[in-house]
Amino acid sequence: MHAITIPEPGGPEALVWAEVPDPVPGEGEVLVEVAASAVNRADLLQRQGFYNPPPGASPYPGLECSGRVAALGPGVSGWTVGDEVCALLAGGGYAEKVAVPVGQLLPVPDGLDLVTAAALPEVAATVWSNVFMVAHLRPGETLLVHGGASGIGTMAVQLAKAVGARVAVTAGGPEKLARCAELGADILIDYREQDFVEELHRATDGAGADVILDIMGAKYLERNVKALAVNGRLAVIGLQGGRKAELDLGALLDKRAAVTATSLRKRPLEEKTAIIAALREHVWPLIAAGTVRPVVDRSYPMTEAAEAHRTLESSSHVGKVLLVTPSA
Repeated sequence: MHAITIPEPGGPEALVWAEVPDPVPGEGEVLVEVAASAVNRADLLQRQGFYNPPPGASPYPGLECSGRVAALGPGVSGWTVGDEVCALLAGGGYAEKVAVPVGQLLPVPDGLDLVTAAALPEVAATVWSNVFMVAHLRPGETLLVHGGASGIGTMAVQLAKAVGARVAVTAGGPEKLARCAELGADILIDYREQDFVEELHRATDGAGADVILDIMGAKYLERNVKALAVNGRLAVIGLQGGRKAELDLGALLDKRAAVTATSLRKRPLEEKTAIIAALREHVWPLIAAGTVRPVVDRSYPMTEAAEAHRTLESSSHVGKVLLVTPSA
């Protein structure tokens, strides 16, 4: 088969479409013939040499994919060759085939085409696990999503609205904010021109956000704590603004607030399996009903992965950027 390899870390040009050995599904794994994968920030970090796959994972980038079941490993039941699926991966999505633990496999939701389904697993798993399973967002509460026009942001807005929450977003510029509004965002904050703490307090009569989904890390830590409501929960899922900052524990105590930080890729198999089961129960029906849909900005042939990475680095997109295999 062919896969996107990284012979040496570097810029987008470091991504090389090359012939590599076919993966063999092990105990409890399914071999998927990949139709499409999606580009995530973690892929950019891996390309640069800053985020290696966990031990035992595929060396190729790609944290999600869609495709068809090509073979079943020992001990696998409930799936058949030819089934259309999408999957959460620890790596290997940028390839023509990938071996997937069966617990990380999902059927393509009703009403969604095979290629578009590649935009689902990583964002849906990230949002559901952090916003709902960890931070316990409830109907009537306010969620603040940083990067509301990103793949994760567009999914978070829709899922929060689907459960009856009020949603605030930060995004760069009126065009991206308009797209967030189309998805249901109630409070629109241009982080280039406005202070999100002031704008959020103004829109909530000083209450703040019950849950904040944060991709920035250190740069936003102090202001995120200020933006939290009493009993608020800050969920940090990215470090685009750095990894070290001072935390005022007194401010947390005053608000009886909590800060959590999670990384989906390195979670153990049993945790990922539980998250995937939750998606199938709670999120897949919303997608099948058309209440929630993945937002895809554009697709590239997988052989043009370098250009897809440049698009993500430019932040010119809204939603997901996909890579489609030659055989899709």
